[in-house]
Amino acid sequence: MWELKSPARVKLIIGILAADENARAAAVDYIKERFGELDLVSDIWPFTQTTYYKNETGENILRQFVTVERTISPGRLAKIKLKTNRMEQALAEQLKYDVPRPVNFDPGVIEPSKLVLASTKNFSQRIYIGKKVWAELTLMYDKGIWKTFDYTYPDYKQTHYQEFFNKVRTKLVEQLKSRHS
Repeated sequence: MWELKSPARVKLIIGILAADENARAAAVDYIKERFGELDLVSDIWPFTQTTYYKNETGENILRQFVTVERTISPGRLAKIKLKTNRMEQALAEQLKYDVPRPVNFDPGVIEPSKLVLASTKNFSQRIYIGKKVWAELTLMYDKGIWKTFDYTYPDYKQTHYQEFFNKVRTKLVEQLKSRHS
């Protein structure tokens, strides 16, 4: 009854917003160097749902998602968010763009039932997970579809994003099954 259970392993997913193709490619390389081999990489899409990042990242922002091959403990998400923030700063210094944040990393985790994103900003729908980081249930997987919430970012509501998240979820389920075989 009082036995505590360890959480199942999850899939690390990192969303990339980049000022241009050069910044995007540098971001992908940085992720590989610091987190290991990637197994799934989305298409590259224009990020046009908001102008929120225009002053930080530029006019024609690109969006891409990548996942790391090995699964992780969900308890690592806060540390990963801090690490990706440091990676953003290092890339900004290295790339020397006219914008202060040529790359933005949005780390999160996918479980079979949900996609959770990390943030350094608190809002009503976010839960504090330590180290000045909050977690947000961004999408819920139920009855074969991703369900959104009123607060879900508009781009995460798009079908092509969710099709990629389906691939990630399928890969994770396969990885979890093979661990228990």
